Amino acid sequence: MAKPKAPRRTLDTYTVKHINKTVRAGDCVLMRPSDPSKPSYVARIERIEADSRGANVKLHVRWYYRPEESIGGRRQFHGSKEVFLSDHFDLQSADTIEAKCTVHSFKSYTKLDAVGSDDFFCRFEYNSSTGAFNPDRVAVYCKCEMPYNPDDLMVQCEGCSDWFHPACIDMTVEEAKRLDHFFCESCSAEGQKKLQNSHSTSRLSDTKVETKRRRRS
Repeated sequence: MAKPKAPRRTLDTYTVKHINKTVRAGDCVLMRPSDPSKPSYVARIERIEADSRGANVKLHVRWYYRPEESIGGRRQFHGSKEVFLSDHFDLQSADTIEAKCTVHSFKSYTKLDAVGSDDFFCRFEYNSSTGAFNPDRVAVYCKCEMPYNPDDLMVQCEGCSDWFHPACIDMTVEEAKRLDHFFCESCSAEGQKKLQNSHSTSRLSDTKVETKRRRRS
């Protein structure tokens, strides 16, 4: 007769001694990959359980996939710190936790003053069997009609408020940073007329075009 499994209990928190951090359900963590050449896995803890003595701690996790792990692979608009919340659940040893991390909403991430090594963002849920994303579409910008990649610098048109990549408007990043004002091709004639009518030369030099980019610490 098979030996019955020892009862296990759910823990509210668990202190990971080798990193001196306490984790609980809902926290996001970096976990050691089986292949040391690969980056750490990103997971959200769903439940923590241990045996009756509080040992042999296991984590029920929900994996985040990196773009290169998805069926479609990494695309131009995917940020370097972007991950997808997948439908892939697993049971892992707590000993494989390498660090705690934060997975921000896309909106919160774009408002960060600086991005640390433990900061990630998620704007899609991912079906690991079909390769489908939810939502299946997001806002696009620029002449290239691509979703926003927060790693890229973009400039905003003062006429239509759309954002543009410098390369898509025949401009270098350095030139874009030096802009005082920017009007896209569609808004250019009307925009220049507005500037001439509503601003003095001295005021023009005091205003810089808004740029869209996240900084890394």
